[in-house]
Amino acid sequence: MNFLPAVVGPTVLGMTATDLFAWVLIAAFLVGALVDVYDRESARYVLAVTWGLFGLFWLAVFPHFAFEVKSFVEGGLALFAVPASIYTGYLILQGRERLHVLSRAVGVMGLVYFPTQAIESVRRFLIETVAAQTLWGINQLGYYPVFREGDQGYMNYFYFGPESFSTYIVYACTGIGSMAIFAGLIVAVDAPLRRKLKSFAIAIPVIWVLNIVRNVFVAIAAGEGWFAMEPVLTLASFAGVEPIEASFWFAHSVVSQMASVVALVGITWLVVQVIPELLAILEEVLFVATGTEYDLEDALGVSPDVRTDGGDVGE
Repeated sequence: MNFLPAVVGPTVLGMTATDLFAWVLIAAFLVGALVDVYDRESARYVLAVTWGLFGLFWLAVFPHFAFEVKSFVEGGLALFAVPASIYTGYLILQGRERLHVLSRAVGVMGLVYFPTQAIESVRRFLIETVAAQTLWGINQLGYYPVFREGDQGYMNYFYFGPESFSTYIVYACTGIGSMAIFAGLIVAVDAPLRRKLKSFAIAIPVIWVLNIVRNVFVAIAAGEGWFAMEPVLTLASFAGVEPIEASFWFAHSVVSQMASVVALVGITWLVVQVIPELLAILEEVLFVATGTEYDLEDALGVSPDVRTDGGDVGE
């Protein structure tokens, strides 16, 4: 359940160029949201330009996903995001105002994700906490790798033996990316605070648990070589993956990431039962992707009564 990558590249002000670009985009989305409060016409131009730059950002990070991570899912999504972002900017410029809410959500997502990555103490805490819980899950299944300090000085490394492919927990393995997505969506919509807090209470624990399950699966599959067989080895070779890494690649970049997409859809369904206002954002995303208008409230069987629940009014 990854979000945005920490891509290695030229540094500017102590940050990689892509990280600096990401910070600029976060600021631009948030400025656009602020301007939108006072002057919607001006906000259209700010947000349209920002979405165009967002498309360039995804173009810049596409090689990382496609050729370094070797992920068909993430690489494909990054490539799709290039024209989708530019088209979103065009639609905003044409007056599609519901996309202003999506823009606000993207700004909040970045504001949740990047500071936790940038602050060393927070990053260490997240990585080591997830690593310790992943080790507990591995042990419960009867596997006992050596748990030791990794290259960055964090306790996050699972050593299965000299002939095995060992793995370690990095920031992207903490699930914070998926949490940031839901945080952005929930904060951005206009809904009562009580229902927003309830949706957080649903989404965050589910994401956390499923992420630990994913990490446990990937660590054991890689360490024990569960998928070191045909046709996985052949598929891995097409992706430029060495045989020793094939089991990790298949577990991490194929099985887990496809399962993550399914999980995100399921969590979204749970959340919209509490905050059906989110459906407006999802309908806009689908329109950008397909060019077709959708009525998700009817399609998903979400009751609009939640919006007018007397217990929530004014909370």
